[in-house]
Amino acid sequence: MLESRNIMPNSPPLPLPPLRSLSRAEVRDIDRRAVDELGMPGIILMENAGRGAAELLVQLGIDGRVVVCVGRGNNGGDGFVIARHLENRGFDVRVLLFADSQTLQGDAATNFHILHAAGTPILEFHAATKPDTWVPELHSAAWIVDALLGTGMQGTVREPTATVIQRINDVGLPVLAVDLPSGLDCDTGQPLGVCVRAAHTATFVARKLGFDAPGAAPFTGEVHVIDIGAPRVLLNQFAAK
Repeated sequence: MLESRNIMPNSPPLPLPPLRSLSRAEVRDIDRRAVDELGMPGIILMENAGRGAAELLVQLGIDGRVVVCVGRGNNGGDGFVIARHLENRGFDVRVLLFADSQTLQGDAATNFHILHAAGTPILEFHAATKPDTWVPELHSAAWIVDALLGTGMQGTVREPTATVIQRINDVGLPVLAVDLPSGLDCDTGQPLGVCVRAAHTATFVARKLGFDAPGAAPFTGEVHVIDIGAPRVLLNQFAAK
């Protein structure tokens, strides 16, 4: 006979508590504790984040190609996951990688190799690549996904990323920012030189502290919070009061 575990199948579900806006350090701490203390593989968090952002974009409506612009960090890894799930849904997807694929590490590298093995179109551009070679790809899009820089970005955005951000803004197409617009400081909400102007931002776990700053809204657009599956025990302490 199975041991009773006091399971109550008819009890109503308890929704996750609404969270207050989080700082860069708090977001990093949630990720670290999920991995180090609770044994949750980081690649699962990345998978949940990317899939949630892809589902959001589908809900917003896609009529044409989606061009996913990615960098070399975990934000770029989220972008690879987004591209895979959109392609699985039957959408025309193209990935523009603004980094040397040989420098990718960890979960981002794993998701890059999955896309590469699956034959997803990935165009790789290095620092010396002239914009004329990749700007036409931006113009071919119905949506641009900004997965260039994440919450860890501090200091002024450097080249060639600064030029990429400027060209994304120049094409005037709707942009979905992944976690936060590239070039926006997570804590202050100030642009770090040049900053993506997104129509929508798919942010993970909770709003970021900088989103509440005066002047941040024109960069973030409408903010959507995506649950990435971090255990409730880590989130309760950040509940909004």
